[in-house]
Amino acid sequence: MSETEYHIHTLPNGIRLIHRFVDSPVAHLGLFINTGSRDEQENEHGLAHLIEHMLFKGTAKRRAYYILSRMEDVGGELNAYTTKEETCIHGTFFNQYYGRALELISDIAFNSSFPANELKKEREIILDEINSYKDSPSELIFDEFEEMLFHGNPLGRNILGNEKSLKIFTPDSIKDFIRRNYSTDQMVVSSVGAIEFSKLVKLFETHFNGPVMKSSTGRKQVQYNYNPLKKQVSRKTFQAHCIIGNTAYKISDSRRLPLYLLNNYLGGPGMNSRLNMALRERKGYAYSIDSMYTAYTDTGNITIYFGTDKALVDKCRDIIMKELRLLREKNLSTLQLHKAKRQVLGHIAISSENNENYMLSMGKSLMLFNKIESLDETGRKIENITPKQLTEIANEVLNEQQLSFLLYQ
Repeated sequence: MSETEYHIHTLPNGIRLIHRFVDSPVAHLGLFINTGSRDEQENEHGLAHLIEHMLFKGTAKRRAYYILSRMEDVGGELNAYTTKEETCIHGTFFNQYYGRALELISDIAFNSSFPANELKKEREIILDEINSYKDSPSELIFDEFEEMLFHGNPLGRNILGNEKSLKIFTPDSIKDFIRRNYSTDQMVVSSVGAIEFSKLVKLFETHFNGPVMKSSTGRKQVQYNYNPLKKQVSRKTFQAHCIIGNTAYKISDSRRLPLYLLNNYLGGPGMNSRLNMALRERKGYAYSIDSMYTAYTDTGNITIYFGTDKALVDKCRDIIMKELRLLREKNLSTLQLHKAKRQVLGHIAISSENNENYMLSMGKSLMLFNKIESLDETGRKIENITPKQLTEIANEVLNEQQLSFLLYQ
């Protein structure tokens, strides 16, 4: 995307608007807040996620039912999510309802009342969510692995919290967290839809040009003391679940894109990934095998997950370690690297064709980097990646001596 395809406007309070015009009857809009579960204090475990739930439970002028119905009455959708580093409120709707969507998102973001009776109900809902999560070992294992990697740091805690922490939260707890962490200069409104930018700016100024909530210099970076660990947990499951991984590069590291490419080649979504071919296609040992690279403000991690029959764990692990050793010892051939580059660039391009995905990635990019990188720019960076770079990165992040293991068996 060229720079002429999106527009940016900044309010005096620091909130930024970014918009891309697309000729579609459906629009997508999101408010991004640079605050997540890692910003919680020790006695606030789960509070950021609880706030995401409570934003829908009442404002100074709306009860919960009217918040939920405001977009759904006109065929739209309203949703939210919390990660370890961000909170997002987003909606999808027909273009003629831009004003309605902006007003509603502004109302719940800045005027939520957090009624005590709703807080009591929402605690129980989140406890059910936690219990449901515990019944999904293939998901739960990722949280426990990050606890191993970032032990003693808020980044290592799961997002949902626990029963003990949820019981102590009050409306005042919520308001105190927002007062400390919600900064208007760390907020972005991202829009993709068929509305002229000048008209959108007027609506944006009407609904978001409020007082400065707090100015921020951004999240403080932390030093992590990582030591590889090996852990086995006995669980009553039919399958064994295993994660192998390490810490990795932070989001601003120049090696992030090469590692993203390497990870995609190793165990990305393609059925022809190296690990999928080795474990599933050639051996039939595993239905699920993939790798994932997650980058945070000041660190990151790479994880290789597989689920298999309990009798096949050691064989799967041996095959994975062999593939990692090959990546460390032998450069990719010209043809292998060419295919890997074409594949990852294709994945990025296909994702950008989805307008909702594009709205989400555009908002996050502006919030974190204060810019949007075009597909052409990304393509040029990918083309400049060399086999030697990938081998060096493999030796750093896939070093066998630095890998941690977590097994549910």
